[in-house]
Amino acid sequence: MTIGMKFFEKLAKRQTATDSRLCVGLDPRFEQTGARTADHLRAVIEQTLPFAAAFKPNVAYFEAMGLEGFRLLESVRGWIPEDVPLVLDAKRGDIGETQRYYAKACYDVWGADAVTLNAYMGADTLEPFLERPEKGIYVLAVTSNAGAADVETQRLADGRAVFELIQQMAAGSDQIGLVVGLTNAGDVLERIADLPLLLPGLGAQGGDLRRLSAGIVRQAPLLVNVSRAILFPQPGETPGTAAERFAEEIRRSLSPAPQ
Repeated sequence: MTIGMKFFEKLAKRQTATDSRLCVGLDPRFEQTGARTADHLRAVIEQTLPFAAAFKPNVAYFEAMGLEGFRLLESVRGWIPEDVPLVLDAKRGDIGETQRYYAKACYDVWGADAVTLNAYMGADTLEPFLERPEKGIYVLAVTSNAGAADVETQRLADGRAVFELIQQMAAGSDQIGLVVGLTNAGDVLERIADLPLLLPGLGAQGGDLRRLSAGIVRQAPLLVNVSRAILFPQPGETPGTAAERFAEEIRRSLSPAPQ
């Protein structure tokens, strides 16, 4: 990374270079790929690189493989060019020294440019990750699972939703974006400010790209994540052709409607 370049600047630069808002999720499923897992992931990265604005390894899939998984994650970092943002999907959410060590692992060991965080324990959950001004974080706001309705979209006494409290943590920061699942976006996007967004749920989860055209006009970088539908594409497609198709779908969905 260029010295002094902040994460969202790096992301915007990559998006301009690729004309893409696609984030390729890297969720290795050892039960499907077995001994070919490393070769499969490397092929996915190589094939999708022309269409990827960023890559998002999900830490859980690597951790579940034990020591070999950690070695594989280290390899993945090396296979992704330095100018391509790496968002580590870790969803860490602790405080104090524990969270500071999580930050050290994510940034210094795994080489992440940005990390997903869970702010349920409060704003001080974010502080250790914000100590590195060149890095970015995406805080869970409204996730793509059905259980988002249990907490994240619940209304408070003053009429705000819980996710709107999370949004306040991002106000005025050039390091914080939000995670908003396309499957649960509903009227959520209309109530979220022009902040950087990481949008999971497209592809196998059935997220609707039309929701991106609703609400306010957005200038902040948007990343739309696709994982399974690229890693394990439909018959007749390769990871590369699937990535190209999704990148084009996202591009069309974000293009201004003709006047």
